[in-house]
Parts: sequence; C-alpha cells; structure tokens
Amino acid sequence: MARMMVVALVVLAVVVGGARAQLREGFYEQSCPRAEQIVKHYVQQHIPHAPSVAATLLRTHFHDCFVRGCDASVLLNATGGNEAEKDAAPNQTLRGFAFIDRVKALVEAECPGVVSCADILALAARDSVVVIGGPSWPVPTGRRDGTVSIKQEALDQIPAPTMNFTQLLQSFHNKSLQLADLVWLSGAHTIGIAHCDSFTERLYNFTGRGGPGDADPSLDPLYAANLRRTKCKTATDNTTIVEMDPGSFLTFDLSYYRGVLKRRGLFQSDAALITDAAAKADILSVVNAPPEVFFQVFARSMVRMGNIQVKTGYEGEIRKHCALVN
Repeated sequence: MARMMVVALVVLAVVVGGARAQLREGFYEQSCPRAEQIVKHYVQQHIPHAPSVAATLLRTHFHDCFVRGCDASVLLNATGGNEAEKDAAPNQTLRGFAFIDRVKALVEAECPGVVSCADILALAARDSVVVIGGPSWPVPTGRRDGTVSIKQEALDQIPAPTMNFTQLLQSFHNKSLQLADLVWLSGAHTIGIAHCDSFTERLYNFTGRGGPGDADPSLDPLYAANLRRTKCKTATDNTTIVEMDPGSFLTFDLSYYRGVLKRRGLFQSDAALITDAAAKADILSVVNAPPEVFFQVFARSMVRMGNIQVKTGYEGEIRKHCALVN
C-alpha cells in the first residue's frame, strides 16, 4: 500500500471558464451538512478492498470534465435511441458508474434533491486517490448536473491515446488548461491500466506494414518485445489489461514519469510528453524532487480541471439518479 501522504492545499483562486467564483468549499454546509462526510466514508470503506477503482473514478471525472464541463453528463444513460457519452469507445471501459450510484443513493437518503452527481463524482475521485496514498486537493462544490449527453462529443473532445503533443496541447487549451496541466494530469497514469487495443498499433502496425517488426520506434524495443511476448500476444487482442505503471500501478508515485523518460509509456500520448522540451523539463523537475512536489502540482491541476465549464446557480438540475435526467 502506498505511503499515506496527503498534501492539503489552500483553496486556489483559479478562474476557469468564468465559473470558479460560483463554486465554494463547504457549499452544502447548510443544505446537507454531512454530504461530504458520507462520500468520504463510503470511499474509505470500499476503496481499500478494490484500490483499482480509484483510477477509474479519477478517469471518469476527467472524461466528464472534458465534455460539456464537469456536469456528470458522462454518467447519463442513452435515451430515445440517442447514444450517450458512456457509449463512446473511450468510456466503455469505465467501471465506476455503480460505485457513484451507490454513493448518490446514500446522499439522497440524507438530503433528497440537494447534492449534484457532478459534485459527488468530483469528491469521490479526490477521496479515492487519498485512500490509496495519493495527494488531496480542495474540491469546491456547487456544481449542477447537465441534462444532455452525446456520444459524438465524447469521441471528439476526450484526448485520444494516439495523439501527438500538438494535438494534446490543443485539446487542453480548448478547455482553458495549460501545458503544465497536460503534464501533471497525465501523471494520473501512475495508477492506470489500459486494454491492449488502445496501443497495439505501437506494437504491431505502426506504419501500416504490420507484424512485430512494425513497432513504434519511440517505444523502447525491449519493452515492446516484452509486451508482445507476455501481454498483447496478438494484434487483435482487445481484452488483456496492462498496467500503465508496471509493478506500481496501485501506488500514486513518480514511476510513471520515470517510465516515460525510459520510452516505456504505453500510449503515443505518453511518449508525446517527452517530444516537447518544456514538457520534458517539467517531468525532469519532478522526478528529481521529493514526491510532495508532484503531489502539489498534480493537486493544483486537478482543481483547475474540476472547474471546467461548470454549471451553477439555476443552470442544469440536481439529478435524483445519476444515470437519468429528472
């Protein structure tokens, strides 16, 4: 189990999309005083028995915020024959929906119609990372839930594992995030897993010629050979799961970045981080520093991400069930 290290940051005065000032820590102090404690208690009860769920909650929060802002639209089911965000390929491997539904049910029993699914997801993502020994960060609350979820928007807006650095940076700029946020939020891959089909082109068919000789030259060839031999044994494997930070994927630490520097990142988007001089310099600055430094910069970027295009006030709604519009 990871060293229990919690870096608590003061509330950051970050303005993203003009909405930051409308969120505040302790938003539910009067309307549902136990809301945050209920979320935290459930997470503390269950994540130790299923620590890999921390990664999926964090990823779900990320995928939510990148499409229509942090409004829990990723949690909505398809309706009327129209496919929703969770039907898009990047979201089909998310498995935290039932976890969030159970937390929501507990909060609803305490305070019906008060606490948004968007806030519950943001709080649960933070609390789960803390439980596995990762950083803490402030989660200002007051988000409202969206009422629209469209599959194509998820396909268009969630950064793809095949992106190069220019494409990644543009994707982040589109959400008012900066180069540093791209570097630090990628650090979440320290607790990530990936299915073979998200990176097998790098192993078998990088230029289109096909075969094990057609590997991505930016991937360490010994590592690529090991992946072909022990994990993704065929170019069509779409079920095998691979740790993004081998040997330490349940520990929130710096080994992901060390792997990237050794050209052992699974995704093209991981490898892309060291193709930009400024991004590579940022990575080098943390791998040679105490872990607390990474925890602090990761936490700062999580606060910024959690404020992307949030709905507040009278926008959206407070869903009764996270998968359904009221």
